[in-house]
Amino acid sequence: MVDVNLLPGDDDPFAPIELIFYAFRAFTAKPDAILAERGLARLHHRILYFVARHPGRRVSDLLAILGVSKQALHGPLKQLVAMGLVEVSPDPGDGRARCLSLSSEGAELEARLSQTQRELLERVFAEQGEAAELAWRKVMRGLAGSAP
Repeated sequence: MVDVNLLPGDDDPFAPIELIFYAFRAFTAKPDAILAERGLARLHHRILYFVARHPGRRVSDLLAILGVSKQALHGPLKQLVAMGLVEVSPDPGDGRARCLSLSSEGAELEARLSQTQRELLERVFAEQGEAAELAWRKVMRGLAGSAP
């Protein structure tokens, strides 16, 4: 945890960059620790998260969502399949394409990982109030919408 007294002030032009860094570190700390127990990393979490949100989607769809190369996805996805966390099946409309879903164990792990993040956000939103949450969502949408 960062000492909030050491965070940059609102008048510091670099404050938003530092705050995103520290916030993301706090946001990913618990899931990273849970993943490390299994020898997994943050990309594994992103795969589990988006497969849970979009079950039955093609591998190519996951590549587009994550914005990673086939090579970057291949190893972690293969590992999750080997561990029995992700299941791969042929696409009914195109036998060459592969669709992804979570096994029950994969769904349990993903729920555990995401629950830590939902609880953190719920706590902070409750502390800061609804107006702050709505402003935060607006800023996050603006950032997400500016991605290349």
